[in-house]
Amino acid sequence: MVRFRIQEVPMLVGSILIPLIIGYLGSIVTLPQISTWYSTLSKPWWSPPNWLFGPIWTTLYVLMGIALFLVWREGIHRKDVRFAILIFGVQLVLSLVWSVVFFSLHALFGSFVIVMLLWLAILANIIAFLIISKWAGLLLVPYIIWVSIASYLNYSVYLLNH
Repeated sequence: MVRFRIQEVPMLVGSILIPLIIGYLGSIVTLPQISTWYSTLSKPWWSPPNWLFGPIWTTLYVLMGIALFLVWREGIHRKDVRFAILIFGVQLVLSLVWSVVFFSLHALFGSFVIVMLLWLAILANIIAFLIISKWAGLLLVPYIIWVSIASYLNYSVYLLNH
């Protein structure tokens, strides 16, 4: 692994801020719905408590930002780096779109379709990042695990409420 250089601090901070900002935008549509619409839905017995989602997503966004940094620092001039960052952007947008479709539009099946696309995009992102930086790819593994759980939760909520 290449040593961290102090001049990379702005790149690291920017890399972490990008997913955190997307997460914040998602929370704008999510938070008002938690105690209203979402609380009225039937959920499976194993559904995580609402308070757990914020800390988990924040942690995942920080890990995603560090992974982005590890790839970005390899050089934006590289075609594989640009492609990996493009995939990262796609999965990040899909994550935000899921929040809008689930929490704002209350479209349970539509959000399930989007979370499946998100899962595929995360898998592609992991592979693309692994090619460039083993650690960057590995940092995304908790993300795909959590989105796997979220996908099943989304599907279960759909089945219980349609």
